[in-house]
Amino acid sequence: MKRYQNLILLALVALLVAVPLWMVKRPAPGPDGAEVEIFAGADGQARDLVGTIAPSYKPRVNPLMEPASGEIESMLFALQAALGAGFIGYWLGSSATRTKLRRSKSEA
Repeated sequence: MKRYQNLILLALVALLVAVPLWMVKRPAPGPDGAEVEIFAGADGQARDLVGTIAPSYKPRVNPLMEPASGEIESMLFALQAALGAGFIGYWLGSSATRTKLRRSKSEA
């Protein structure tokens, strides 16, 4: 029974991640005809600024994978942050438990 509960919870978490991406409506194109990104971040602004300061600049490294849209890029960034926070939380919790167990063994 626990196994099914875990699978159901995992499916619900996946839906919480995926459903908002399907619900986002595309905004109308900007005044210059370019597509407007809803979740555009500082990376794109920095790239544009470097392009205006040094038009001949060529990046040394290209991305391995280019997400289809800014929303997906944002979601991947948030997923990375959540996994990192989960890992750090797990490590802190297990370290605290390990310390408590060592103290209880030394007192006994």
